[in-house]
Amino acid sequence: MTEQADRMTIQVKYKSIEKTFSGSVEDVWLSVNRFFAEFLPSFEIANKLTLNVDLQELVRDCENIIALADEGPYLMVPRNRLTDNETLALLLLASYVGYKLDKVGSDAVSKEELQLKLGKDSKITSTRLGELVKSEIAAKTADEKYKITTFGIVQIQKEMLPRIKAKIKA
Repeated sequence: MTEQADRMTIQVKYKSIEKTFSGSVEDVWLSVNRFFAEFLPSFEIANKLTLNVDLQELVRDCENIIALADEGPYLMVPRNRLTDNETLALLLLASYVGYKLDKVGSDAVSKEELQLKLGKDSKITSTRLGELVKSEIAAKTADEKYKITTFGIVQIQKEMLPRIKAKIKA
């Protein structure tokens, strides 16, 4: 056998990571094993710390709380059952879900649109949006609109939605 015949190339693809190993059979074998031993455990650990949104679960959690129509997202909970912050957070969440499901053109919402749906004056809306931004539930975009953050979605799912569901049942 020639030295060229003893060379091999193996390509490993795992989620978004792609790695190619080339060399002698022994070198490739050692490199692939090192990759699995060193990289994958740290990747799995990091993955556990990464905030991710499961859209299907989110839609199930939001059932009977938000709805999407051709005109845009709506809240299905009576306004008098929600705080201003809950209302704004849910409106931003509804826009996010609508955007992910291709029902609305953007997940960012203007302060004016949020003010209209909240039904409060500009000062109250600005104050409440500022509170949501400060608590990292929402973020202000470069074009002065607001959108829900990944952290905000996770917090809403864990804390706000169960509280709202309890209010609805009461």
